[in-house]
Amino acid sequence: MWRQYLRAMGPGLVTGASDDDPSGIATYAQVGARFGLALLWTTLLTLPLMVGVQEICDRTALATGSSLGALAMRRFERMGQVILGALLVVLIVANALNIAADLVAIGSGMRLLHAGPAALWALVAGAVITLLLIFGSFARIALVFKVLCAALLSYLVVAVLVTHQWGTVLDNTVVPHLQLSRAYLALLVATLGTTISPYLFFWQSAHRIEEMREESAGGAKAQPLKQRSPARARRKQRTSRVDVFTGMLFSNVVMFAIIIATAQTLHAHHQTNIESAAQAASALKPVAGHFASLLFALGFIGSGLLTVPVLAGAGSAGMAGLLGKEWGFSRSVRKAPIFYGLVAIGTVVGTALSLLHVNPIQLLILVAIINGVVAAPFLIVVMLIAGSHQIMGRYVNGKLAKTVGWVTAAIMAAAAIALFATGGVSL
Repeated sequence: MWRQYLRAMGPGLVTGASDDDPSGIATYAQVGARFGLALLWTTLLTLPLMVGVQEICDRTALATGSSLGALAMRRFERMGQVILGALLVVLIVANALNIAADLVAIGSGMRLLHAGPAALWALVAGAVITLLLIFGSFARIALVFKVLCAALLSYLVVAVLVTHQWGTVLDNTVVPHLQLSRAYLALLVATLGTTISPYLFFWQSAHRIEEMREESAGGAKAQPLKQRSPARARRKQRTSRVDVFTGMLFSNVVMFAIIIATAQTLHAHHQTNIESAAQAASALKPVAGHFASLLFALGFIGSGLLTVPVLAGAGSAGMAGLLGKEWGFSRSVRKAPIFYGLVAIGTVVGTALSLLHVNPIQLLILVAIINGVVAAPFLIVVMLIAGSHQIMGRYVNGKLAKTVGWVTAAIMAAAAIALFATGGVSL
């Protein structure tokens, strides 16, 4: 039984870990440095929302064997497809900007390790990732993903090393400590935006399908649950749900650890102006020691290497599916040229931007705004697909899934409004 669950670990775990990319780490570090433990309660708020939304996205893949883009082509008429296509273009652009910021973070992390110039490592990381995605097999890519997830465990070690007031931590986790200030609201919105990001919806669905394609039962195609025996279908859905829950829990535990670590060190020493993950790592050195600073840097280097392929693949899979074209890292470049072309555009443009000395903070602010605007529309698309009996059959959304999904869509819509009301997010 445990072997089955361990084999099922993958799509959910990678999705959860990729949510803690260097831009997310920078946001959480700023939350802890600026407000201490006052926003720690958000980790309990985002966990059920993330689990609910990603389980819905995962179930669309399990039930149909098709990506969200392909399902949208079936669910919506011509105008709806055009609108979704425009949203996907916006998402691909946002992901390219995020890739640039993450590559800059990887380069900065390598510089902190005294490994050489940041620009050189940003270029090397971008080139290696692009080549791996285009010429590597999915099995090899998936293995690399799982290994890189382990890098984020460094934040748990840092949190344990620097925290001595666990009673206060527990109090701030369970009891919201609200503040009526523009800065507090802006970081609350930023936390929601970076935690429930639109690219995760498409990646969860795409990675699950890739994993199903690797199974022997379906041959080269993903075998949907309705084509399996009842026992096998129940087992697959159960293990997949465990995978999703584990991944989202892992993501939120890392978020929890980063906020605690920076609150107990940087905030306690009045170092509140943190603008990047690399700056947070540098600031930790004099107050928490060289080891903590080193672990913090290793964490965002690993998360950056993990997230860049996810960012590149998520929107590309959605767009290729919407166009009715082949997609996926399990397909060759010859069979899925549009998918790989979009992936290459994302990684190459991101790498080029990282070398132009563009301010990564400005990129992240722009990405936060874009994600804040498109998150709710994408969630509505997901809910309409997962709520369709014609598409989902017996795996259509139940009452709990409907409630969590639509509540999350409403929260993200409110966050987008608050984003503009506060004049944008400033890390």
